[in-house]
Amino acid sequence: MTKGREFLEGARMGVPIIFGFIPVGIAFAIAARGAGFSILETCLMSLSVFAGASQMMAVGMYAEAAGIAAIIIATLVINLRHVIMSTCVMQRMDRGVPLYQRLLLSFGITDETFAVFTGSGERHTSPAFFLGLSLVAYSSWNVGTLMGALGADLLPDILTLAFGVALYAMFISMLTPGLRGNLRLAILVILTALFNSGLSMLIDATWALVISTLLGAAVGVFFVDLPGDGSDGERKERNGAANEMTGSEAASDKTRGDRVENDEIKEGDTDAQA
Repeated sequence: MTKGREFLEGARMGVPIIFGFIPVGIAFAIAARGAGFSILETCLMSLSVFAGASQMMAVGMYAEAAGIAAIIIATLVINLRHVIMSTCVMQRMDRGVPLYQRLLLSFGITDETFAVFTGSGERHTSPAFFLGLSLVAYSSWNVGTLMGALGADLLPDILTLAFGVALYAMFISMLTPGLRGNLRLAILVILTALFNSGLSMLIDATWALVISTLLGAAVGVFFVDLPGDGSDGERKERNGAANEMTGSEAASDKTRGDRVENDEIKEGDTDAQA
């Protein structure tokens, strides 16, 4: 397949992302305008950052008069997952891609483009495919931002305030799928919320958010099951199955040993009779 066709195929695979990015881009822009950003500043943020969750968090913290250091640390923590996603994407991509191309393509990695690219099969591993995919996502995010930035002044105040829940809705939607069947992760979420509530009584709320996030992440490293590990019950079932298999193998080995011993005895008897 030529580079042009790979690019078009990537763009086609990115079409479903449009329906998610434009509404969230609108919500981000309205939140940014409500926090005091100009239309130009709002659009420039989406053009240069292209990270919905961290943009929403940064705007929310800015509206709460958080310091620059707190905003930087919080957005850094929330974007650390991109280290893993970028590594996976670049390892899956065709060999021999120059470093400058990999650096440019890494700007287009989001949760959505990562999911589409890694799930697209072995046929679509070219830089052209990922470029088409990421350009569709990038364009839709910025179109949504522009629409929200321009429309923020035209919407009634009550509707503009309603978009303030978009930040919480985004993080809940990111978190909920991982909670299914993972009790430890649910406990960790509650524990992190308690960390944040307790620290907010002692220090500034923005720094309480940063510290509680770091504490939750540190606890999660040792407490939360990794994807694919399964629940405690599943691990017990696997261990039980492994033990049964080991027992079966041992019994099979014993049976084979008995057969060999019997064969040797029969051979000895035959030689004696001869």
